[in-house]
Amino acid sequence: MNLSELMKSRRSIQLYEDRPVPLEEVKQMLEAAVWVPNHKMTQPWRFIFVHGESLKKVAEINRKLGEKGTDPEERKANGEKAYQKIANVPALLVVTIKENHNPKLREEDYAATSCVIQNFSLLAWEKGIGMIWKTGAITMEDAFREAVGVQPGERVAGMLQIGYPAKIPKPRPRTDVQQLITELD
Repeated sequence: MNLSELMKSRRSIQLYEDRPVPLEEVKQMLEAAVWVPNHKMTQPWRFIFVHGESLKKVAEINRKLGEKGTDPEERKANGEKAYQKIANVPALLVVTIKENHNPKLREEDYAATSCVIQNFSLLAWEKGIGMIWKTGAITMEDAFREAVGVQPGERVAGMLQIGYPAKIPKPRPRTDVQQLITELD
């Protein structure tokens, strides 16, 4: 599949087969994914591969965050739903960024790290591995940061849920790019 077809066929995956994603495979994809434009070559990213018992700890944190509602049964059901959203994922790849004190470099570092995540998603898709890029409230929780080892001075750019797709959603329409182009002569 050529790059254009790969980009157009890639989907955000939320349902996964019950089989592990090999860490060595993830490492190989990351070795290629980091070849992005990066002003000043700050290379601010770091990657935390979360699976097994550590994944269950993250799912428990998500359960506590999800326990919302007006009565105990509703809170319990919502908490269980939040737990399953993490527990049913084969692995997480937490992508962090060193927070630069310079606002311009901080923005450039985030943009470069976003490019790394996009590269990773395409490389994974090429190998039949799906993912969805999450940045929910859990990524800002102290308990989550501690559980996965986010260090002081780091920001979570994404919590990538990765695994082999059990279901691939249909493509969602995009705005015709011709409507978004302004030409100045």
